[in-house]
Amino acid sequence: MNKKGMQHLSLMKFATLLLAAALAGCAHQPARQVATATPVMTKARQDAISADQALQILKDGNVRFVSGNIETRDLPMQTKATGRDGQYPLASVVSCIDSRADPALVFDQGIGDLFVARVAGNVVNPDILGSLEYASAVAGTKLIVILGHTHCGAVKGACDSAVLGNLTQLVDKIRPAVNATPDKRGGDRSSKNHHFVDAVAETNVHLTVKELLAKSAVLRQMVEKGQVKVVGAMLDVETGEVRFH
Repeated sequence: MNKKGMQHLSLMKFATLLLAAALAGCAHQPARQVATATPVMTKARQDAISADQALQILKDGNVRFVSGNIETRDLPMQTKATGRDGQYPLASVVSCIDSRADPALVFDQGIGDLFVARVAGNVVNPDILGSLEYASAVAGTKLIVILGHTHCGAVKGACDSAVLGNLTQLVDKIRPAVNATPDKRGGDRSSKNHHFVDAVAETNVHLTVKELLAKSAVLRQMVEKGQVKVVGAMLDVETGEVRFH
C-alpha cells in the first residue's frame, strides 16, 4: 500500500475510534427527561382548589421563581385553550406597576392562572374593588393577594409628600400608612431612609387589606362565609422572594 493509502486508512481508524468513544460516553449518560407543559386552569380544577391550596400554589411558585426552577409552559397552547374554553384563575392579585413586581412571573404562573390588577402603590379604589368582586363572586377565584414590594417608588412619593398631577391624589392614599409607621433606623421619615420606606410599604399592605374588607360588602360577606380569603404579601425586589403575612 502506498503512503497516501496508509494516511487514508489511519484517518478512517481515527474516526472510528472517535465514534466509538462518543457512543460509549452516551451510554453512560442518564436518559434525559422530557418536560411536560403545565396544563391550564379549568373549571373543574378551580372548583377543586381551596383558598389555602391556592395560597400554597403561589408560595410554591415563588420558591421555583427564586431558585430558577420555573415550570415549563406551552404559552401558545395555553392561549388557545383559555381563548376557546374560558378562563378560571386560581387567585386575584393587586400589585404595584413596578416592573420588578409582575405577579405571574414572581409566582411562576401561566396564562389564565391569575387575575391581576396593577396600580402604583398597590392601593384599591372602586374600580379595583369592582374587579375583585367580579373575580371572586362571578369568576370563582377564592384567594385575593395584596402584593406590596420593597423600594416602592409610590411609597417614596408618599413619604416625601410628592406633588405631580394625578400622582398627588394617588400618593395621598398611601399617606395613612406613612403616618401609621413608626421611625425605622433613625428619625429620617423621607424616601432617603429605605428601611422606613419598606416599613411603610408593609403597613400599606395591611391597611389595604382592611380597606378592601371595609369598602366591599360583597367580598367581606364572602370572607365571613369562608368562600374567599384575603391576604397581604411583600416582595423583596432584590431577591424575588415573597413573604406572606
